[in-house]
Amino acid sequence: MSRSNLPATHREVRLAARPERALDPDHFAVVEVPVPRPGPGQALVRNRLMSVAASLRTLMRGDAGMPMPSFEVGRPLSAPAVGEVVTAPEGGTLRPGDLVSHWAGFREYAVVEADAVQPVDLTVLPDPVAYLSQGPSAWIGVVRGAEVRDGDTVFVSGAAGGLGTLAGQFARLRGAGRVIGSTSSQRKADYLVETLGYDAVVLRGAGPIEDQLRKAAPEGIDAVVDTVGGEQLRAALALARPGARVGLIGALSAQVSGEDTAPVEIDTYSLIVRGIEVRGVSGARHRDALAEYPETFGRWLREGSVTVPHTRLSGIDQAPRALMELLEGHHIGTVVVEL
Repeated sequence: MSRSNLPATHREVRLAARPERALDPDHFAVVEVPVPRPGPGQALVRNRLMSVAASLRTLMRGDAGMPMPSFEVGRPLSAPAVGEVVTAPEGGTLRPGDLVSHWAGFREYAVVEADAVQPVDLTVLPDPVAYLSQGPSAWIGVVRGAEVRDGDTVFVSGAAGGLGTLAGQFARLRGAGRVIGSTSSQRKADYLVETLGYDAVVLRGAGPIEDQLRKAAPEGIDAVVDTVGGEQLRAALALARPGARVGLIGALSAQVSGEDTAPVEIDTYSLIVRGIEVRGVSGARHRDALAEYPETFGRWLREGSVTVPHTRLSGIDQAPRALMELLEGHHIGTVVVEL
């Protein structure tokens, strides 16, 4: 698409008000504005897909305390997106028609710094949704946080989410002998067992998590990929075997309500005696662990050893709904919006 063929306007989603508790449609505004013009060193991208994640809810706070800045009221939201380059700086490596990923979702057209986008190479990861997945976080959680080893019994909390659906698969391919997940409904539990190969699932709201987990893992747990915190983390620590590794990769128990803390009462003496290792892990601190990720993930995708479970909504006006429903636990896997 050339500049001369561009529409005069496009739509973007703005933060209309900072939420105090649960999100509702009044916190968003879908507005029509002129298609932006890139400046020196910038590219114009027609977004095709974007994803939403629980961390976006935290960024809606004025004091998110995260590595990236909070969203501003009256300004567009941001999220991972895949789009097609419309115009690119002369003399650079980008060309019109190239597919790229970036962080300027929630809008149909985006101006991005040309040297900040990532190429979307479908010969490496054969599905654009894979570039929007939480695969890197799941990989780091399994490889560096939980250090999954052959024969391990692994517990993945929030197993039906975008991160959990991949972490369970990664754990199995890394040699786990038994994989247990947690989720919020029987529908999701059935999917985890029947489609993703989880051995057992504990259900939030179906009784104490520790009691359920003890039945699912009578000999204890060797590795934990925790995306939730709260009661589920306490239960996992109670069942952790001597020498177990616990990777903290998310805090959904706080994020779904917009809180910025997720306190958990733990018995530190018991952890010391059993030699339990608890680590907070993030991609920013473990970039070296991602060196083998694209090739390995891509090979598993092509072989059919791994899938990227996802829910797809259509139209930028559905982006607020996608985020609200994700936080309410309606969907399985990565939640993407076609723009």
